[in-house]
Amino acid sequence: MKILLLGKNGQVGQELLGALTTSEVIALGRDEADLGDQASVTQALRHHSPDIIINAAAYTAVDKAESDEAAAMQVNATAVGWMADYARRHNVLLVHYSTDYVFDGLKKQAYTEDDTTHPQSVYGRSKRAGEQAIIDSGCQALIFRTSWVYSVHGGNFVKTMIRLAKERDTVSIVTDQIGAPTSARHIADITAQAISAWAAGRLRAGIYHLTAAGETSWHGLATHVVRRMLARMDEGRASIAPLKLQLENIKPTTTENYPLPAKRPKNSRLDTGTLSAALNVRMPHWSVDVDAVVDRLIEDDT
Repeated sequence: MKILLLGKNGQVGQELLGALTTSEVIALGRDEADLGDQASVTQALRHHSPDIIINAAAYTAVDKAESDEAAAMQVNATAVGWMADYARRHNVLLVHYSTDYVFDGLKKQAYTEDDTTHPQSVYGRSKRAGEQAIIDSGCQALIFRTSWVYSVHGGNFVKTMIRLAKERDTVSIVTDQIGAPTSARHIADITAQAISAWAAGRLRAGIYHLTAAGETSWHGLATHVVRRMLARMDEGRASIAPLKLQLENIKPTTTENYPLPAKRPKNSRLDTGTLSAALNVRMPHWSVDVDAVVDRLIEDDT
């Protein structure tokens, strides 16, 4: 199978390059396929004639989107529609990534794929519009909703906490938003398995929730990251300078006390039971990959 990967430089895109080892992968970045330019996207698709399109590109500046709605909609919805139209006309599979932000976060339990969407931010609306563009096209597609993505690449909360632990002696972190931190590597690995299952007729096209298992708050994640750093230092496995930030100085705060332009869902939990059963896999607890990424980052920093 020939796979065309768009968004090769993003967190998920970089991990997909290591996960899709059994296929021919052509990976493009913004310079080679500009999602703001229909001719650029169409030319890339026509030139490479893929069997599968993976769209790992997205407008992810959640707060900036509130004042830049046109750009967010262009990348997350309009360009996705172009891909979906091509996929339908050429009978190829489109793999696309969406987000917990398509929900309002008011449900008490984890969201299932069948729950009604109700995005509360421009970013969430743009991602839901991308989902709808794919559905309306009628193409064969795997849409993976995920949440709280991090990796050793790019900018993300885990990397930010590692930096803050070295620079600050006190931080305040939101404790009333709940979700499952999910590594880009986990997303990439499950994507590869899902593509194989789809090709073998064992996985139907549709929307699936793809996150790690378990749940925590942003405050819980921050505490876990710093605790892991301290443990590795105690074991002599990391020679970084003593941390300025200690566990007792990671202060809990609320969403209301930490206002941001874009509204965040307080409940970002996504039920992954459908995908787990279809692939016969057990999603790892969120802490497993967090530990691996923290270890990698502090080792690279020594």
